[in-house]
Amino acid sequence: MADGAVVSAGGTVAAADGAVAAVGGTVATAGEAAAEGAVPAVGRYWPVGARPPVLRGWEPPATPYGPGHRGVDLGAPPGTPVRAVAAGRVSFAGPVAGRGVVAVELSGTGDPPLRTTYEPVRASVREGESVAAGQVVGTVEGPGPASAAHCGRGCLHWGLLRADAYLDPLLLLPPWLLNTGPPRLLPVLAAPPPPT
Repeated sequence: MADGAVVSAGGTVAAADGAVAAVGGTVATAGEAAAEGAVPAVGRYWPVGARPPVLRGWEPPATPYGPGHRGVDLGAPPGTPVRAVAAGRVSFAGPVAGRGVVAVELSGTGDPPLRTTYEPVRASVREGESVAAGQVVGTVEGPGPASAAHCGRGCLHWGLLRADAYLDPLLLLPPWLLNTGPPRLLPVLAAPPPPT
């Protein structure tokens, strides 16, 4: 853990540069998670849209049962297709507390594997099914008592876990997917002039 870590009843909490993982009472910093290879940038697609608005970011709790936001909310109206961000196997597809949930264990991400969760989703896949990166796994469900309480309007809650550790799902995406600026053409240096 980083210098300045605070010990709590549930374990150790790092507070130096912003936490990214909560593991049974342990919260690791972004630097620590990256150094341990906790979250490889294996994502090839956003779960919804091309660059959806992030309505609420990841806010790790200070303790295992403390307040926080264990995922990110992406703006998406009901009916929007939800895609697997990377290849893997569906580990769960069904209702949890009145909301449709799809969970995908990501291939090649270690043992235990990383697991993405998507909710509220009307699943189009079944448990045990293999999915490719970008494959539609369901659609965003319409507002209901459970989903309206979460974000109040159309959104997809996207989560990421390794075993019991909650992680920031945006860490799955490589920089080229996260870049929100306009594309820029750069000059090609030392290129021969075109033939005349």
